[in-house]
Amino acid sequence: MRQEASADASPAADALQPAVCFGAVMHERHVQAHNRFVYPTAFLRLPLSSLDTLRVPLLGIERANVFSFRNRDHGARDGSPLLPWIQALLRGQGLAEICDGEIVLQTMPRIFGFVFNPVSFWLCHDREGVLRVVLAEVSNTFGERHNYLVHHPELRPIVSGDELRATKCFHVSPFFPVRGEYRFRFEQRGAVHAVAIDLLDGGELQLSTRLSGRAEALDGRAMRKWLARQPFMTLGVVARIHWQALRLALRRVSFFRKPPPPIEETT
Repeated sequence: MRQEASADASPAADALQPAVCFGAVMHERHVQAHNRFVYPTAFLRLPLSSLDTLRVPLLGIERANVFSFRNRDHGARDGSPLLPWIQALLRGQGLAEICDGEIVLQTMPRIFGFVFNPVSFWLCHDREGVLRVVLAEVSNTFGERHNYLVHHPELRPIVSGDELRATKCFHVSPFFPVRGEYRFRFEQRGAVHAVAIDLLDGGELQLSTRLSGRAEALDGRAMRKWLARQPFMTLGVVARIHWQALRLALRRVSFFRKPPPPIEETT
């Protein structure tokens, strides 16, 4: 069993390489008014150590292009480099020693200048390429954000299927109160990367979210494929959020007013 766990914890070498993932996102509401939907999606996986040297057709790093990645969309949100920011955060939490390898940011870029990321993931590895800590960077449609930092209490490697929990303290949807806890699961099976996030309240499952995609090399061909398939995907994310909210409102699902955001940036 130790051998199996060790093998599962060690990702394929290309898991730490720049990639585009094409897949789907699923949401399922389990209480009061059942609601389920699945949409196609795509996202980037960007190793922060090589971000400054990345050159990909159609993708601008800190410059305008059809697709663009801007430091100001993440971390301190002031345009400063991202790697020093996440390293400082890890040091402040006493996690720098075990996160001494690559940090991969999984997120959506701007498309024609527009982006909204409901959640981005900072996947922090050790020098052997093993996942040890994840920072989930969550944004709501009110322009607020909050980070959930998750890892095992004993700081052991995170392997596929492991459950990591965090207390919910940030308002995301007006159809759920700021209460309960999140259950995260991160999986890699070959080229497929998947994240499952469940919201539980008093032990009862409230909401299930699944995000998965098959990785392809981050190159011009992949970006042209993305452009052909979903040229307005990031704008569509916001449109779909409001469409689903309207459907729930018409079904008279309980509405919860937005409380002030947490004082602390990271939980």
